[in-house]
Amino acid sequence: MDVSETKEAQRRSFLVYVPLLLFGFLVILFLFRLFAGDASRLPSALIGKQVPEFALQPIAGLSDKPGLSSADLRAGRVTILNIFASWCVPCHQEHDTILRLSKDAKLASLGVRIAGIAYKDEPANIRRFLGEDGDPYALVGDDRSGRAAIDLGVYGVPETFVIKGDGKIVYRFVGPMSEEAYRDTIFPEIEKALR
Repeated sequence: MDVSETKEAQRRSFLVYVPLLLFGFLVILFLFRLFAGDASRLPSALIGKQVPEFALQPIAGLSDKPGLSSADLRAGRVTILNIFASWCVPCHQEHDTILRLSKDAKLASLGVRIAGIAYKDEPANIRRFLGEDGDPYALVGDDRSGRAAIDLGVYGVPETFVIKGDGKIVYRFVGPMSEEAYRDTIFPEIEKALR
């Protein structure tokens, strides 16, 4: 075997490892991006803009709750708008927090209300979820097609928006709301919306 054949064999053996090295680099890059940052701080193109137009029917069989429309969100009251589903495990995790907020005297005295959009869910399942766990919503819209949520920029549930009384979106929180997230992040945004 001469020198040129040896160099050619070395070059071929190196080229065998190039795809493996590229794959390893991509794995490291994806892992880094996966764990980088806080998902609840995802930007929204709608912050500072009016709520998109929508009109959702009430949940069938939930006779005491009206549906929800964009006009309701421009009726002069700050609204916490929660996008939820009965099939969503994190929605069940945050539900106690939202239920507590619906009974919070401080929020009530400020005129803040909580509205919900039931995302891609069946009315019977929504009724069961709200019947068993409690219903924190003043208004609930049935978004079985998911169109209203898509127009709001929602890509998963739960998501929560703070909306000024004029219908302007001031904040978006992605993921299940905890007491700490409410106290440290969402309530300060509500206070800003009230100004």
